[in-house]
Amino acid sequence: MTGSFTLAYVPGVTPGKWARVWEERLPETPLTLVQVTAAEAGAKVRSGEADAALLRLPGDREDLHAIPLYTETSVVVFPKDHEFAAADELSVEDLAEHVLWQPLDDTLGWDVRPGQAPVERPETTLDAIQIVAAGVGMLVVPQSLARLHHRKDLKYVPLSDAPQSRVALSFPIRDENPELVEHMIGIVRGRSVNSTRGPAPEPEKKKQAPKQQQQRRGPAPAQKKQPAKRAKPRRGR
Repeated sequence: MTGSFTLAYVPGVTPGKWARVWEERLPETPLTLVQVTAAEAGAKVRSGEADAALLRLPGDREDLHAIPLYTETSVVVFPKDHEFAAADELSVEDLAEHVLWQPLDDTLGWDVRPGQAPVERPETTLDAIQIVAAGVGMLVVPQSLARLHHRKDLKYVPLSDAPQSRVALSFPIRDENPELVEHMIGIVRGRSVNSTRGPAPEPEKKKQAPKQQQQRRGPAPAQKKQPAKRAKPRRGR
């Protein structure tokens, strides 16, 4: 199969393992990986700059399909010398008296935002991380983003009752190259090469048995029983 495929992905998502599978299965179809911000991921796919995108839900889904792949744990990030430093897990209630930053690229779907509202919203998660590192407030993010922006002066622990983010493969509802999209769907869902949707391989022709083996042999002719020989009488002496 020829052509090419561009896969956009948001920070924290690691598409490398899927890219390797693509190269093994479709060596003649180059795959280009492009990192984009959470805010521009949907637009990149709609404009055709990317054939599909790995993004977080909820998010921009206008005119896009989205196949959820996995759910990320939400964690709260704070300085290592914070009063929560000894905690292994926190709850939303624990954050009530603390400033909680919400960057503009946040994808967590809060019904009611916990903690104290900040005076402004940072542009990106990285900006919010830097503010927290300066000792001001805390931040709730998917765990992969906390790992991506990890710093020695910060710590993060799971937030038990926080909303969670789902990573999904998104592509246009009216896709112009459905076959390649189906291959990507099969890869990210872990399908084997034989179960990936696409052109079905031609069935192998069954080998015909030799004519001699095809002909049924009739029952073997019954053999006539030979009459038993009579023993000769012994002569008296």
